[in-house]
Amino acid sequence: MSSIVTGEAVVLELRPASFAARALSSIIDVAAQLVVLFGLLVLFGRTLGQSVDPALGTALILAIVVLVMIAAPVAVETLTRGKSLGRLAMGLRIVRDDGGAVRFRHCLIRGMTAVLEIYLTFGSLAFVVAMFNEKSKRIGDLMAGTYSLRERISAPPLPQVVVPPSLRTWAGLADLGRLPDALSRRVSRFLTQSARLSPQSRSTLAAELATEVSAYVSPQPPAGTFPEDFLCAVTAERRDRDYVSLSRQRERTEQLGRRLHRLPFSR
Repeated sequence: MSSIVTGEAVVLELRPASFAARALSSIIDVAAQLVVLFGLLVLFGRTLGQSVDPALGTALILAIVVLVMIAAPVAVETLTRGKSLGRLAMGLRIVRDDGGAVRFRHCLIRGMTAVLEIYLTFGSLAFVVAMFNEKSKRIGDLMAGTYSLRERISAPPLPQVVVPPSLRTWAGLADLGRLPDALSRRVSRFLTQSARLSPQSRSTLAAELATEVSAYVSPQPPAGTFPEDFLCAVTAERRDRDYVSLSRQRERTEQLGRRLHRLPFSR
């Protein structure tokens, strides 16, 4: 797993594709290209092969090879922002080293170098280079500044926010006002990502958020309460109260509907 920090100071966790996944996706792509190439050459031979000049025929065959092996893969990779048939099947995508989408020049460099390291050497050169590279890069990736990213990653379960046992009595009696939407999102984001923060950043951010949230809570939590426990208690209690309130509102609506249905004019 590699981390990339964006310009907005957001840390992105990206997982490079394994060597086996890249190899299998390449085999699928090459097999599909060979099938298409064979079909076009057979079609050319049956339609124009006997009626054109041999020099022209050779040029057309070369053009077909270049179209299928270089131009088409580069175009597909550019238009799909790093996808191909094999990568689609394996859940992979080619991205820049900074995590951004690839452009035409990246795809062109990869397509041109593929002629040498994949087609002319039957993949052996790409195999050797990728085996000794941290992100399983081939020569084309090293020259273009790209690598293969695994997109299909099972999302880890979100941590369940509950009221700490030491604050259950206080939370049940406290008056919890509605937090502003922006503050509520910041608290929710902190609670779901706090485990990935450094201890110092975690405690500092928890204290800052707790200070802002305390303005909407009365009475204040018991002395000595940890800021993060306070945030968990407020978030979980607000969630539970909202759930109970919505459940009661739904029950009242259903009861009103049943009463109206029993009235004579409703029949």
